[in-house]
Amino acid sequence: MADNEDPKKERKNRGKSKEVCGYPISIFFIVVNEFCERFSYYGMRAVLVLYFKFFLRWDDDLSTSIYHTFVALCYLTPILGAIVADSWLGKFKTIIYLSIVYAIGQVAMAVSAIHDITDTDRDGTPDNMIFHVVMSMVGLFLIALGTGGIKPCVAAFGGDQFGDHQEKQRRTFFSVFYLCINGGSLLSTIITPILRAQECGIYSQQKCYSLAFGVPAALMVVALVVFIAGSGMYYKAEPQGNIMLDVSKCIGFAIKNRYRHRSKQFPKRKHWMDWAEEKYDKLLIAQIKMVLKVLFLYIPLPVFWTLFDQKGSRWTLQATTMDGNFGLLVIQPDQMQTVNPILILTLVPIMDSVVYPLIKKCGLNFTPLKRMTVGMVMAAIAFFCAAVVQLQIDVSRKQEHIDHQVGDHIFLFLFISEKREKYRIQLFKVVCRVLIRKQFNEFNDQLKNPCVSLSKTFVSHLTSFFCCCCVCCSQCQESITVIEEIKPNSVHMALQIPQYFFITAGEVMFSVTGLEFSYSQAPSNMKAVLQAGWLLTVAIGNFIVLIVAEAAKIPLKWAEYVLFASLLIAMCVLFSIMAYFYTYIDPTEIEAQFKTTTNEDDEKKSSPAGNHGNTVELSGSKLL
Repeated sequence: MADNEDPKKERKNRGKSKEVCGYPISIFFIVVNEFCERFSYYGMRAVLVLYFKFFLRWDDDLSTSIYHTFVALCYLTPILGAIVADSWLGKFKTIIYLSIVYAIGQVAMAVSAIHDITDTDRDGTPDNMIFHVVMSMVGLFLIALGTGGIKPCVAAFGGDQFGDHQEKQRRTFFSVFYLCINGGSLLSTIITPILRAQECGIYSQQKCYSLAFGVPAALMVVALVVFIAGSGMYYKAEPQGNIMLDVSKCIGFAIKNRYRHRSKQFPKRKHWMDWAEEKYDKLLIAQIKMVLKVLFLYIPLPVFWTLFDQKGSRWTLQATTMDGNFGLLVIQPDQMQTVNPILILTLVPIMDSVVYPLIKKCGLNFTPLKRMTVGMVMAAIAFFCAAVVQLQIDVSRKQEHIDHQVGDHIFLFLFISEKREKYRIQLFKVVCRVLIRKQFNEFNDQLKNPCVSLSKTFVSHLTSFFCCCCVCCSQCQESITVIEEIKPNSVHMALQIPQYFFITAGEVMFSVTGLEFSYSQAPSNMKAVLQAGWLLTVAIGNFIVLIVAEAAKIPLKWAEYVLFASLLIAMCVLFSIMAYFYTYIDPTEIEAQFKTTTNEDDEKKSSPAGNHGNTVELSGSKLL
């Protein structure tokens, strides 16, 4: 609904929605729909990379690549959804149809995670992995099409329900709307990892990925049903045409016309978009120039999203190698992602009410572009922290794992004599049979601190060996005891909290500020265009992860983290230089100037002299 529509016509088309405390009842259906949809999306995404690795048996790089391909598609399809809604179906029908596609995709994901479907020999492992891979890929494609397609529609559709006299209620609605996004994200990233950690199955008990995907699927069905239930109350604006198509056509004509007049005999124009003046209105061209000026600043920004979205892939995989025991609470690796929405809900009000006002009182001009630059630095620091944590994990593994091998397993041993003396055997390896690579006289200097585990399968072999070689009493054999096998992870998951803090602080300063900046610098009728451009930077950022994960093939994870952090620092320097030369504008004033000029031209056209002058001007333009 445009703000300049006839109020009587608006109310006539609004529907049967009544008002409660000044709010249309219809918006409550939209709010509930958004909460359920965000729960569905973030709940599924929270366990996705672990599903790839532990159910489909993909390695870390492939799991990361497919994960980021999916995320990138989720941020490319909003452009398609906006075009379909504005040019063809309208917002309401677009939300309905794509929500159905969305729900089918979620159901497909849940079915793909049922291992019993192809587990013919009932050993707990699917026998036809192709079926599960195909089902999951189809499901992810449908989800990306659905969630991305409705992304630009739901918030705008909610805003359409308010009249001109409800501006305050409209602002409150958007605040509640984004609160639902974070609330759905927070709850889903807590609940779905718990569901995943359960064991389920008909013939054999395995980790319950089907339940972890099934609950989000059910929530998406609920979201669809709730949205349809309010159908009779909605105001449904008819599609009015898509400004993005007009912008694309205008830019395309300018490029084409400039190419036609590339000869030196044609004078240059101040801006390459001026080559569209022969066909398009000067106001539209001026608006596109404003948009392009902001989009130019977007060039370095995808690298921020390259780092940010890895909290759902690389960081989650990193958490699988860490200890999540917090005493009374055991945190699952994919539950660590909840730190992000918790910190967002905490840091946003702190930044707005404390940090930014304090900086202003200090006399510093902390402009939006400077905030975004600091946010990029924060994200880089987060990845340096992740590299330090990864180094600690690697060092811990070397310290804990002694080279005792039987088949594919590594064991640590603890030997205790009758005098309760504890000895540590550090280096010997058993391959197939018990083979001692280190001679016994090398052990004398190494018998110091105890390890924590002894493999039961080696007790009988090692007992006889050490009783023959060690200076022990006659009851040596009885004095060797079995302690529990060591857990492979001893680095605590709490060490990830600093990196989550820095990445979230970076998100608050970069993402929130970036959206506000883009909105303030965009023409009144092209804010959706810049929104699409912003989402495109997210998609490109995820594609960059694919390039690094698949092409670079860096064997050391900490080195990969340092590479990403260094890349963002480089882009941060570039962005700060671009921001230094950027001049803030007031789009409203510029548009007003062109509208005034247009009115004056219209007055000239109404007089004979004006017509003559206009004809000469057009003729001159054609010659140019």
